[in-house]
Amino acid sequence: MKEALYYKVISENFKKINCTLCPHSCILLDKEVGICLSRKNINGKLFALNYENLSSISLDPVEKKPLYHFFPSKNVLSIGSWGCNFKCGFCQNWEISQNFSEHFVSQNITSKKLFYLAKKAHNNIGIAYTYNEPLINIEFLIETAQLFNKNNFKNIIVSNGYINKQPLLDLIPYIDAANIDLKSFNSDFYVKYCEGKISFVLNTIETLFKHNIHIEITTLIIPDFNDDKQNIIKIVDFISSLSKDIPFHISKYHPNYKFNIHSTPESILIEFYSIAKEKLNYVYLGNVLDENYNSTFCPNCKKKVISRMGYKINVLNLTKNKCNFCGSDLRIIN
Repeated sequence: MKEALYYKVISENFKKINCTLCPHSCILLDKEVGICLSRKNINGKLFALNYENLSSISLDPVEKKPLYHFFPSKNVLSIGSWGCNFKCGFCQNWEISQNFSEHFVSQNITSKKLFYLAKKAHNNIGIAYTYNEPLINIEFLIETAQLFNKNNFKNIIVSNGYINKQPLLDLIPYIDAANIDLKSFNSDFYVKYCEGKISFVLNTIETLFKHNIHIEITTLIIPDFNDDKQNIIKIVDFISSLSKDIPFHISKYHPNYKFNIHSTPESILIEFYSIAKEKLNYVYLGNVLDENYNSTFCPNCKKKVISRMGYKINVLNLTKNKCNFCGSDLRIIN
């Protein structure tokens, strides 16, 4: 455990505190735990229960985050802890984010140990904070990110984006890239299925973009919940209002956790792909094994510059960030 960075005392006599890390702003009495399950009031002080405690460590292709325009074909050390400040019934990693059974296994590890592992890892560009919601473990995240940044390694967050502005601004100097889940453009969807508010997620995306953090957006398409055409049009309009060069990943849903709805038909994903391509230069289909929808094409000359088939990635016609055919700047960091 570690004393949390973001909270204020409401009443010393009653040991009542207010967590200020995320927009839930949990009010906690002694021994109470926040909605994220990872921050607890202990005798009038807030503690991060998941500090230096991880559920997952793996070396992944950076494309798995998914990041398609950030050091393509490289690897990244990927870590996850436990807990989440959303309560999505369709969560794909619910075992570590929502419901800890008696078989839940975690391990204690320091930032220095992770840095040692990263240096030893093959073809590795840095570290990704992923799997569960990393921002609820911000004490460990900032500490680790500072160490990696100081030693010229990259820091990546894969997040739901649900964080208050000041903690986000404190983290930004150490972050190089982010993939943010934009689950819907319907505020009622966020309230009903995530127990959150979309405005804070949009603010996170806009703030990252304004601070020149490389950003990519992912939307999981769930049949009968967020698969209407107007929803995808609003998401595309929002992304394009920032930049038409932001990569957009439209992902196929599979039944998981509390949702047993059938998987997303690929015909819907392909339709949404076509809609998104009208305003965005780079659109990809996630959880779909099809080179045509996973590869990167130059928006100017339409030639294939990066081929992807699953996690088999070939950088074909790209020199630094430019297309070898026409010389266009493709906004790819490599």
